[in-house]
Amino acid sequence: MHTQVFVLVLITLIVVGVAAAWYVQKRRHAHLRARFGPEYERAVRETGNISKAESILAHREQRVDKLHVRALTREESSRLTDAWRRVQSQFVDDPNGAFIEADRLITEVMTTRGYPTSDWNQRVADISVDYPLVCDRYRAGHDIAVRNERGQVSTEDLRRAMVEYRALFTELVGADEAASHERQRRAG
Repeated sequence: MHTQVFVLVLITLIVVGVAAAWYVQKRRHAHLRARFGPEYERAVRETGNISKAESILAHREQRVDKLHVRALTREESSRLTDAWRRVQSQFVDDPNGAFIEADRLITEVMTTRGYPTSDWNQRVADISVDYPLVCDRYRAGHDIAVRNERGQVSTEDLRRAMVEYRALFTELVGADEAASHERQRRAG
């Protein structure tokens, strides 16, 4: 009788343990999928393995949590938004120069916010934690920047890259701050 009770308790503990592990895995999966959105799908596609992709994304999340990423001050936001506006207006006369300046400005925003910027792949991985919806746009802009360095882009390519960078810039500066600044500029 003792043995039967022991076996029954052991089986119950195993079932509860398996159910708990399943529940924790399901919550982790849902959390990562919700947080990373399209970046989650990209990681799964690239690794070919959900567990490996989730491990990579969880590592990114832990890494960024340790960084000292901060919001921009109102003054920083205003200064950077004004700089972006100047870059955009420069595009008509000097598309290549404007694009190079836009690329530099994206890096400045990231540095000011506290993101490390020395390695581009790490940079895009870091921003994927907080801005997963614009990562592919950043990659597209960066691909054009790489081709631009080789002289392999048209003005239309540069225009597309500026559109992609603007999406990232708006997210990094904060759409609300940029819109508020624009309203203040028009009012004043």
